Amino acid sequence: MARLFNAYMIVHWNTATKPTTGADSVWIGVLKRDVRFRLAFEAHNPATRVEAEALIGAILDDRAKRRERTLIGFDFPLGLPRGLAAGLKLTGDAPWRAVWDQLARMVKDKADNTNNRFGVGSEINRRLTGGPFPFWGCPPRDTLTTLQPKRGRDHGPGDVPEFRHVELTRKTPHPVWKLYYNGAVGGQAILGIPVARRLKDARGEAMKIWPFETGWAVLTEAALSGVDVVAAEINGSAAAVSPLPGESRDAAHVRALAEHFAKLDETGALAGLFGAPKCVVAQVVADVEGEEGWMLG
Repeated sequence: MARLFNAYMIVHWNTATKPTTGADSVWIGVLKRDVRFRLAFEAHNPATRVEAEALIGAILDDRAKRRERTLIGFDFPLGLPRGLAAGLKLTGDAPWRAVWDQLARMVKDKADNTNNRFGVGSEINRRLTGGPFPFWGCPPRDTLTTLQPKRGRDHGPGDVPEFRHVELTRKTPHPVWKLYYNGAVGGQAILGIPVARRLKDARGEAMKIWPFETGWAVLTEAALSGVDVVAAEINGSAAAVSPLPGESRDAAHVRALAEHFAKLDETGALAGLFGAPKCVVAQVVADVEGEEGWMLG
């Protein structure tokens, strides 16, 4: 059975405020064909997100020149809970893209890793509710009138949901609105989405964002005609991690995920993971495709 992809890249993002390597930094794992056409793995650990973005772009472009299609998996949300675009009165053809464009206008992530993710969360809160909701979580020194260290209240019927549909399938979900503390993914989403947007915009129709641009549907070779890159949010716990001798756990993590998706592709099982479960109702499909996204695997 023909593979959909020739290379598999896994990106572990971070929210560090200074250049950093090692644990809790950016890790990029790439599984690609070597000169003998065998899959070989390499890990990269750039010190800053700016360096990481440049490296990711260079790798994607190199694969495209070789006519090798790449699956790139990000470990942060590519969409936020349904209703955010409408609540912010954002205009555009698709809510997900309107949110991407808004974040790109707001986020300042400098070459030395200093960034304004707490300020972005605070400003979205101000525009959406006028108070410290729905984003929450920050060090005490970053406390603002519209961003507090702790969650102030529960989500009510008139609010944007606390969780995306995909997070409700997990045993211990963390909301995208959580910007700080263990398990927080909100900061990664705020800083990561503008990067995904720039990578997409630089490649146009040759890069597709799943499921927003592909549909929440089984991928086929025909559907990927002319596509060099498919980007997806991934389930970071989809593969067991067993570090090799001398390998850090972070490097082992991105390697295990790359190998996991490559093996699924080799057997023809990967294509189906891009499709919606049969039991999902139409409204959930619309939410996932239009604004929230889903986790691959």
